[in-house]
Amino acid sequence: MTSATLRHAGWILRGNPLTAVAAAGVLLLTLIAILGPWIVPYDPVVSDVPQALMPPSVAHIAGTDQLGRDVFSRLIVAARLDLVIAVSAVGISFALGAVIGAICGYAGGRLDRGVGRFVDVLMAFPLFVLAMAMVAALGNRVENIVIATAIINLPFYIRFARAEVNIRRNLGWVEAARACGDSHISVVLRFLLPNVLPAMAVQMSLNLGWAILNAAGLSFIGLGVKPPTPEWGIMVAEGARFISTGKWWLVAFPGLALMLAVLCFNLLGDGVRDILDPRMRT
Repeated sequence: MTSATLRHAGWILRGNPLTAVAAAGVLLLTLIAILGPWIVPYDPVVSDVPQALMPPSVAHIAGTDQLGRDVFSRLIVAARLDLVIAVSAVGISFALGAVIGAICGYAGGRLDRGVGRFVDVLMAFPLFVLAMAMVAALGNRVENIVIATAIINLPFYIRFARAEVNIRRNLGWVEAARACGDSHISVVLRFLLPNVLPAMAVQMSLNLGWAILNAAGLSFIGLGVKPPTPEWGIMVAEGARFISTGKWWLVAFPGLALMLAVLCFNLLGDGVRDILDPRMRT
């Protein structure tokens, strides 16, 4: 990233406090995910039954769960797993979708129509239900959750890249590259794809929040990672059984963590759009 881009990003963040807060939130979430296992006050998987279902206190600032495990420690450690699943899944779908969509948009013809119909069929299914079916068939392991989340995100990037490349493929600078002897693959990879990726980065930021919700949703219904692994969706599912007895902290804190993570990624998407938009540089 050039110094001019950094200065422009700083100008955008100073002019948009919500984007700056979102960027700080994403940075904090990343640091928590990296350092979490080393900064938690308690072991997140060790039970302490005599301390079960204790409300928030000085010793346990987010209370304890039904097995006496510290809720705050589990929240912190769970951030790494949820973020790894989201980043891995969205990164895979982003890379594959950009390449497939760019090739289809540039080539046109039967390939474009065939992939377009496949994407339409894929998007006709309720995407979360499709993810449920894939995880149920493959097994509820982390890698299968990543694969399922990547597949249901893939159509967005294919359609976006396909449309953007289709608009640009006959522009003058593309024709000039072909006239200079560049191969079709070179034109796609060197000229068209780099012009599409910045706009797709905005979609990527939005999909990261959705991917976190998807992973938590799968865990909530029992198709995500297995207990006692700390994960926000599992914590909400386990705590839901105790809401009627007044143990509000078991659901409130993991639910708040999910809400803030998704909100930060969604707000950051607006900032990424402004940073990458050339019209904002004037």
